[in-house]
Amino acid sequence: MSTFVAIAHRRFGDAASFFAALDAACDGDADFVDGVVFDRGTLVLTEARFVATAPAVSDYTFGRIYYRSLLERTDDHLTARDWLWRWDTDWFWCSKHVGAQHPLLRRLYGRRRLNSRTYQKIMRWNARHGLTRALDRLRGGHAEPVIQDVDIPIANAARFVDFLLADIGILPIWVCPITPTAAARRFVLYPLATGTRYVNFGFWDVLHRRERHPPGHFNRRIERAVAAHGGIKSLYSDSYFERAEFDRIYGGAAYRALKARYDPHGVFPELYDKCVGRRARAR
Repeated sequence: MSTFVAIAHRRFGDAASFFAALDAACDGDADFVDGVVFDRGTLVLTEARFVATAPAVSDYTFGRIYYRSLLERTDDHLTARDWLWRWDTDWFWCSKHVGAQHPLLRRLYGRRRLNSRTYQKIMRWNARHGLTRALDRLRGGHAEPVIQDVDIPIANAARFVDFLLADIGILPIWVCPITPTAAARRFVLYPLATGTRYVNFGFWDVLHRRERHPPGHFNRRIERAVAAHGGIKSLYSDSYFERAEFDRIYGGAAYRALKARYDPHGVFPELYDKCVGRRARAR
């Protein structure tokens, strides 16, 4: 039984080379492939493999921060468990929003509290009590949460990175390749082309701009760019689609057939109302 993971990091100076290498890695013998865009000229590809032994293992569950190791090391080893949970200690890199990357505050949190469960509790408390909203009002300008995971065909991935860097500016960006199998045809409410390799881009932050914009300004620009690059976005995040656009992207006709069959009396809200409606009314 393989209880360790051997990790190799490769750094690239441009998006085109990075995505070509990522595509090739997916066809190789690696058990895991993902990557991080740190800036336009710093993109790191990670390939990992299960192994039976390791000369030593790293610990990113307290003092050291995993995502920083991608720039510091070319090779690394983790236990299989720590590999599977490697992003959780710092919620990728979003622990910075609750001060958990500051060495002193990190020690005050303690090892047991450095995880996504703790950070979610803090963020939910903030959502209820509106502390950051109050601070944003005092600052003035435009503050907009951008929490997105989107899937883009790998052929268009480098161009999509150009858009993100030029128009959105959130860094780092996590990237993870996915290749839908033939079974993806069954998932008509989230259509992906079978046989096409996609790249999932995860980017999460709050944008602050001096100029004012309407609600959802940057999220809406992202939605349009995703469509223009042949992609699709996950619906756990804030969405601002028009209803006809939403139906076209997310299998509206198939959804209505399912709704008529399993909820003919409309007891439950429609998918659009749950995912978009509140924000659409705000516009």
